[in-house]
Amino acid sequence: MPISQPYNWTFSVTGQSPGCQLLGTAVMPSFSQEGQITIGGVFYLHGKPGDSQNQFTDTPITMDCQGINFREFRLAQTMIFAIEEINNRTDILPGVTLGYKIYDTCASVTFSVRSAMALMNSYEEMRTDTSCSRPISHFATCACLSDRRKYPTFFRTIPSDYYQSRALAQLVKRFGWTWVGAVRSDSDYGNNGMATFVEAANQEGICIEYSVKFHRTEPEKLLKVVEIIKSGTAKVVVAFLNLLEMNNLLEQLTVQNITGLQMVGTEGWITASSLVRPSSYRILGGSIGFAVTGAKISGLNEFLLQLNLSKNPNNTLLKDFWETAFQCSFTNETNSIYKTSCTGSESLKKLNNQYTDTSEIRITNNVYKSVHAIAHSLHNQLACTLEEGCVMDHNQHLFYYIHLNNKTIHFLSDSNDCIPCDLEYWSNEKRARCVLKTVEFLSFDEVMGIVLVIFSLFGTCLTVLVAVVFLAHKNTPIVRANNSELSFLLLFSLTLCFLCSLTFIGRPSQWSCMLRHTAFGVTFVLCISCVLGKTIVVLMAFRATLPGSNVMKWFGPPQQRLTVLAFTLIQVLICVLWLTLSPPFPNKNMKYYKDKVILECDVGSAVGFWAVLGYIGLLSLMCFVLAFLARKLPDNFNEAKFITFSMLIFCAVWITFIPAYVSSPGKFTVAVEIFAILASSYGLLFCIFMPKCFIILLQPELNSRKRLMGKMPTKSL
Repeated sequence: MPISQPYNWTFSVTGQSPGCQLLGTAVMPSFSQEGQITIGGVFYLHGKPGDSQNQFTDTPITMDCQGINFREFRLAQTMIFAIEEINNRTDILPGVTLGYKIYDTCASVTFSVRSAMALMNSYEEMRTDTSCSRPISHFATCACLSDRRKYPTFFRTIPSDYYQSRALAQLVKRFGWTWVGAVRSDSDYGNNGMATFVEAANQEGICIEYSVKFHRTEPEKLLKVVEIIKSGTAKVVVAFLNLLEMNNLLEQLTVQNITGLQMVGTEGWITASSLVRPSSYRILGGSIGFAVTGAKISGLNEFLLQLNLSKNPNNTLLKDFWETAFQCSFTNETNSIYKTSCTGSESLKKLNNQYTDTSEIRITNNVYKSVHAIAHSLHNQLACTLEEGCVMDHNQHLFYYIHLNNKTIHFLSDSNDCIPCDLEYWSNEKRARCVLKTVEFLSFDEVMGIVLVIFSLFGTCLTVLVAVVFLAHKNTPIVRANNSELSFLLLFSLTLCFLCSLTFIGRPSQWSCMLRHTAFGVTFVLCISCVLGKTIVVLMAFRATLPGSNVMKWFGPPQQRLTVLAFTLIQVLICVLWLTLSPPFPNKNMKYYKDKVILECDVGSAVGFWAVLGYIGLLSLMCFVLAFLARKLPDNFNEAKFITFSMLIFCAVWITFIPAYVSSPGKFTVAVEIFAILASSYGLLFCIFMPKCFIILLQPELNSRKRLMGKMPTKSL
C-alpha cells in the first residue's frame, strides 16, 4: 500500500539537546494512553478528508474527515489489543508499561504527513531531542522501501511487491493470457509495482495493450482511464491499485456498464469485502490475485465487541464510529443524516460489518505482529542490559525480530545497518551488505562441462564414422544381414542421443528445459526400438530356417519400420501430454545451499518424467529378454549376443542412475543424467557395431556370404 500509510512506533531515550519551537498546533491523537514507552500508530480511520480547500492567503483552516473506515478502525483496535495483551503478560517487558498514540490520516497525504510529524514531535510547544522513531509498516509493500540507503530505519511485516509483481506475471502466463491491459495507482505503490510487473511480463512473453494510472483525487483522469479500458481489446486487466482507487474505478465501470473483464488484482483489494456487492459481481466475478496470509488471533473478536463509549465519552472519533455503525445520531440537529437517536448502549454483537468480521484477518495480523515485534525487541534490549558482561552503548540500536510468513528474520545489534537480505542475496564476509548469491548451473565454461561436451562430440563423430564405414560397405553380407536399414536408423538415433546430452548443459531456460527431457525421451525410444526390431529380426530369421516356415513374410522390412514407428509414437504421445499438462520449467533452488542459488530444470510433472523413463525401461527390458533368449542360436545369428551385452550395460547404467540422480545436489544432478546418456549410448555403439567394424576393416576375409552362411548352405539370410 502507499507509503503514506505507515505504522510507526516511538520510544524514549536519554539525553536532551536544544530544541526548536513548533509553528502552529500539532494534531491530537485519536486514541492515546500513557506509558513508560509509547508506541504510535497511523491509520486512515476516515475514508476521505472534507471538501474545504485552502486558498494559501491566510492560515490554513483545519479540515475535517468524513466516512468512517471500519477495517482501519479494526486495525487500530487490534493495535490497542496487542499492547494491552503485552502489558498483562509477565514474560515480556515485566515492570514496563506500554502506551500508545493513534492518529487518523483521513486517507490523505497531507493528513498523513501531519500525523507522522505529530507522532515524532509530540505536541509540546518546544521540541527537544528526547525521542526517536523507527517505522514498522503493516501494509506498505512498495519495493522502493527496501532501499536501505534511503530508508535505513524502515521495517515491515508484509512482503515487498518485488515478489508480488513477478508472481502476478507468472500467474497471467499460467492461464495463457498474453494480451492484457494494466491500471495502477499514481503513487509509489502503483508505479513501482507496475514497473516490476511490466518487466516480468515482457520476460514471460506477455503483451500489454495499455498501462494507465490515476489518483483518487483526479476524477478527470479516472474517466480517461475508464474510456481506455472500454475502447481497448484486452479482456484481462491487471489492476495494481489500492483499495480506495479500486473502489473509484469499480464505481465508474459499473456506471458505464463495462463488463466481460477478467480482473487480476493485488493484495491491496483482492480480499476486500467492501467491494463485494450485487452491482460489482458483473465486473469482479472471477477475479484472481494474491492475498496476504490469514491467521487467527485468540481473544481479538471478544475485545473488538467490548468497545463502548463509557471509557471515552468525549472521543469524537468514537462517536463518529458509533453513529455510522448504528445509523443513529447523538445530536438533535435537523441537518443530521441520521434521524434515530443514539443511546451509547447499543450492542456491537448485532453488527455485521468489516469491524466485527474477524473470519479472515490478514492485514490485522500484520498489525498484531508489528506490536509484538516491538515488544520483543525492547524486551531483549532490557534483558541485555541486565545480563552480566552484556554491554550496549546508548547509541546502539535495538535487536529486532519480526515473524514474516511464519519465518523469523533476525536483525542483530545496530539493526539500522543490518537488514534481512532478499532470497537471492547473501551477506558478505564482513556482514556489511547484501550481495547476490552465487548462481550455480552446469555451464560450457567449467571443466566438468567441457569434459562432457568432448565425450558427447567424440561419440557423435565416432557414430558418424561407423555410419560412413557401413555406407561404404553397404553391399557386403555383414552389413546387409539383419536389416541394414535398421542399422542405419540405429546409428542415426545414436547420433541424436549423443547430441541431446548437450541440451542439458548451459543456463536453463523455458525452452531448453522442455527440449532436453523430451529430446532425450524420444531419441532413446527410437534407439531402443531399432535394437528391439533387430532382435526380433534375429529370432524371426532363425524361425525362417525351419522347413515350411514363412515367418519372415509377416515380419519383413515394412513391418519392421511400422514396429519402430509405433513404439516411438507412444513416447511422443507421452511427451506431448507432459508438455501440455505440466511442462518442465527453469527453477531457482535455494534449499541445498544457503549461499548459492541452483538454477535447474524442474520436471513439472513427476508422473510425466518417470513415465518417459519408465517407457524406455520397459522397451529395454523387452529387448534384453528377447536377446537373452536368442543368445544360443547358431553362430550365424550371433548379433543377439552383442545385443544382450549392450542391453545389460544399458540397464545397469540406468538402474544405478536412479539413486545417483535423486541424491546428487545441484549441477551434479545434471552431470549424472548426462553421464547415463553417454554411457548407455557408448554401450550400444560399441557392443553392436564395433565387432562388425572390426571384421569389415581388419578381417575382410570373414565378410563373405560363404563365411556368414556357415553350416547352413541352403538358407539365405
